[in-house]
Amino acid sequence: MIRLIVNSDDYGRSAEISRGIREAHLQGIVTSTTCMMNFPTTAVDIQTALKEAPRLGLGTHLVLTAGKPLLPKSKLSTLTTGDGEFLKLPVLLERLGDIDPGEAKQEWRAQIEAFIHAADRRPTHLDSHHHSSYFSEGLFRAMLDLARDYGCGIRLPRALDSEDGMDGLPPSVRASIKDYAGRLIAEFNPPRPDAFLSNFYDERATKAELFSMLDELPEGNYELMCHPGYVDTDLATSSVYNQQRERELKILTDVEYCDDAYQVTEGSNALLFLTAWEEFKNLDFPKIKELIEFPAIVDARNCLDPGALREMGFLYEGIGR
Repeated sequence: MIRLIVNSDDYGRSAEISRGIREAHLQGIVTSTTCMMNFPTTAVDIQTALKEAPRLGLGTHLVLTAGKPLLPKSKLSTLTTGDGEFLKLPVLLERLGDIDPGEAKQEWRAQIEAFIHAADRRPTHLDSHHHSSYFSEGLFRAMLDLARDYGCGIRLPRALDSEDGMDGLPPSVRASIKDYAGRLIAEFNPPRPDAFLSNFYDERATKAELFSMLDELPEGNYELMCHPGYVDTDLATSSVYNQQRERELKILTDVEYCDDAYQVTEGSNALLFLTAWEEFKNLDFPKIKELIEFPAIVDARNCLDPGALREMGFLYEGIGR
């Protein structure tokens, strides 16, 4: 069995991003989102999600590199500029050795408490903006401490769908993350998926990439990261990742969701099998034959029994056979 969590980051970054994420859930395949609690519309956006999309999972997107913190800058001297803003990502990386994980933990706790106040429940899981919670052993330990305190899961720091698991992480911190990530996860043993999928991003956020990733998954529990949303003027001028969000939204909603395989088949003219998942091999094909408009099967993975299907009256075509 494969269980896929499709998590959209950045809920609350703007009202238009939040609207796009809700649409990606209600009309597409997004199952959860993580909320940026230091942005002004996030609390209202959470209330909207609870009303419009009650099945959407809600977690907290821990922030150190965007906007202003919730705590006063006097308590966060290593994390903020003179104007009280969070450090930008390049500056945070330059000053990483001077960053106080204790300050980050205080601010992240404030963000989690703000989420609980808005949602009236604990977050499903924690992840972080720009993956900053993994940049040092102290920061990752602070995140894991908070996950344990609040009884929630985490996003894994290393990705399955890259050669070394480090895609999306700054090159300057990759070696150190390899050193401590596994050790800290073993120490804290937080709830987590078996693997994290990070490749659906920017130029790789395509339907072909999405299908390719899913097709190669063995049985297990996975989290797929995505960033759908609508673009407004502020986002277009303040973030380099803007129009890409609308492209992601279009792909993630270009899906008709059904509760089970039999609902998919009802009234269809043919079935195309693109993955060799075990549950597909054990379907009730006589039932499918009653539901389908025309009993044709194209088996792109050669995972089905051609003789048995033809005997049932299906027109079977196996690609490569």
